[in-house]
Amino acid sequence: MPPKDSTAVIGIERVIFGVTDIAEHTRFWVDFGLQIEHASEEEATFLLPSGSRIVLLPHGDARLPSPDPYVGDGIKETVWGVDTTENLELLAASLAGEVPVARDADGTVHCVCPDGQPIALRVWQKKPVVSEASPVNTPSSWPRFNQHRIWRKRARPKTINHVVFFSTDYVGSFEFYERHLGFRYVDHSKGTGIFARAGGTFEHHSIFWVNCDLPIAPDHFKFMHIAFGCDDIDEVMLGANIMDNKGWKNTTMNTSGGISRHRISSAIYYYCEIPGHAGEAEYHADTDYVDDGWVPRAWDFKFGSLLWSHNAPKIFRGDDIPWDMTFDQDRKSFDPYRRSKPGKRPIEGDLANLTEEDEHAI
Repeated sequence: MPPKDSTAVIGIERVIFGVTDIAEHTRFWVDFGLQIEHASEEEATFLLPSGSRIVLLPHGDARLPSPDPYVGDGIKETVWGVDTTENLELLAASLAGEVPVARDADGTVHCVCPDGQPIALRVWQKKPVVSEASPVNTPSSWPRFNQHRIWRKRARPKTINHVVFFSTDYVGSFEFYERHLGFRYVDHSKGTGIFARAGGTFEHHSIFWVNCDLPIAPDHFKFMHIAFGCDDIDEVMLGANIMDNKGWKNTTMNTSGGISRHRISSAIYYYCEIPGHAGEAEYHADTDYVDDGWVPRAWDFKFGSLLWSHNAPKIFRGDDIPWDMTFDQDRKSFDPYRRSKPGKRPIEGDLANLTEEDEHAI
């Protein structure tokens, strides 16, 4: 079992991509605002202020999981940082009770989750981040009195906030993380996915699993997107403009209006398509920050998806979007979505009408 306080996992230490074109992916991440730590024809590494890393390796590299968790470019392994060696040993022992575990010479622990996701754990010295945002003035409150807003030149993401994967059993995926890694249940978009937080973090979620039963989803485990923490909406908008000027595709420009805000987590977001159809990179700002005093909630997917958007997909627009959010400490919302066997199964109601243009609004 994980430590009782379950704060051992303190965030995403790195994500490892397997890609076809190292140079093109390097150009993408430089334009996105990440700082190169090392780059060559064989690999590239980017270092964020928090100490997290993005690692690019070519397909077939011995450092990638084998067998490949899915065909094509994308995240091949998520490496979670652990606060102490003692806690790493406790987590490794817990995992080994359910799945095979391997070790590197440096002590890094590797395993494959039951849903097919390769993960690793290693001791990590997470760095404090220097971050600043301008106070927000309102008609009755002027905390930015006699001050101009911070002027920014471009987006410089500070952290890796979360990763998102499609899962054939999203309830089971969360419960595996909870059982062995001490992740917290935060929110449930009913029939769509579960948001979970590592015990040693405060961002709304560290990981989100999306239901493979959805018509927009594959029928197997797959990477969907990775989100990077920015200071404010100005930084997100600058990043969006720069990526557009550089010719990178915004995956939501014609669907949820480019930049928008999720109701379920309060986060402002903007997605860019990673080269090689490798998933999406998200600029992310002003999300909810929570601790163990947070009460999990279950949401209707239409209500939880968008607070505002310039051009949201029709399924998320209109005056008839139900106010449908309930507190869910007892997790009764999980019951209809538990799996007894693998395989895609029919889904009913409005979720059955989702199309690819709706994908990033969920």
